[in-house]
Amino acid sequence: MRLAILGLVLLVVGAVAIATGVLPVPEAAAVGERVWPILLFVVAITVVAELAAEAGVFTALASRLAVLSGGRTIILWLLVVLFAIVSTAFLSLDTTAVLLTPVVVLLAKHAGLPPLPFALTTVWLANTGSLLLPVSNLTNLLAEHVLGFDDPLRFLTLLGPAAVVAIVVPCLAVALVFRRELRGRFAPPAVGAPEDPVLFGAAAIVVVLLLPFLVIGLPPWIPATGAALVLVIVTAIRRPKALGFAMIPWQLVVFASGLFLVVEAVHALGSTMVLEAVAGRGTDPVALLRMAGTGLVSANVVDNLPAYLALEPAAGSPLRIAALLIGVNAGPLITPWASLATLLWHARLRSLDVHIGWGRYMLLGLVVAPVTVALATLALALAG
Repeated sequence: MRLAILGLVLLVVGAVAIATGVLPVPEAAAVGERVWPILLFVVAITVVAELAAEAGVFTALASRLAVLSGGRTIILWLLVVLFAIVSTAFLSLDTTAVLLTPVVVLLAKHAGLPPLPFALTTVWLANTGSLLLPVSNLTNLLAEHVLGFDDPLRFLTLLGPAAVVAIVVPCLAVALVFRRELRGRFAPPAVGAPEDPVLFGAAAIVVVLLLPFLVIGLPPWIPATGAALVLVIVTAIRRPKALGFAMIPWQLVVFASGLFLVVEAVHALGSTMVLEAVAGRGTDPVALLRMAGTGLVSANVVDNLPAYLALEPAAGSPLRIAALLIGVNAGPLITPWASLATLLWHARLRSLDVHIGWGRYMLLGLVVAPVTVALATLALALAG
């Protein structure tokens, strides 16, 4: 509710900006035209992920990963890494942080393994792994407007090398910090049958069919909305009590809508010149590092979404936009509020009685985030 209240305040501020002429009506309309497909996709993909989780798709996949690991902890962790990457790339970082985390944590607990390395892996990869595809992060979808293309393969070509680095560095950090916990063997838990095989099968088929449609160049809200409608209908027939308004991320929609208006109003007041002085110009490696570093610091100060929106006009070229995305996507590993996904992840951990202090989290992030962003940006510079 705090997010929704903040969003309502931002909407009021945005309305005042429009009424007073600070934000002209045509510019406000242009903002709406730009963001409605993005927000519709966010709602649709969240409904898909929630209903797939309700059907037991994530739990079944995690259980099969435990069997595939052959009882070796390090192999199970590597399979979880792969699971988190795919989940983040196609279903967005919030799906990994909110829905995959409890599944993986409960799997670790049932296997008698310490859950913390698995939990930290999911939240770090939810953020750093969101550089792979446009649908992986709301910031990526916003960036398509400036990049001038909406082809997922072109996006992957631009950010692919940086995304690989941004995935590998945090994984190496987890493997090093938790090297003792990731040794040894465990007894894989038995794989149970789904509670409702029909609902499970329908949800699994929908998710599998949805993934390629998210990368063939269609506006992502179209296949995501179609998949959401199919799952809503099937769930209404098989398990109607599972449907509810709570599965719709309306708080995020309200917050994002207000934020878009306020940031656009701030740009209209002339903030771009100030931000350009901070973020610099140019596409040489040093300039790209400066752009990415500005994104990292801004995201950890105010949250990655407003940081991206504020700095977008100071980027300009595709390479600089890519550097900014590295900073705001792979950089929010330090402060709790740097990414909404991190706050949601921590809330899920508390509900599962798994505790990691924010102090320890921030200390780890202070080491991992700058290294990840710097090396990923250098990979971008070399590839670009």
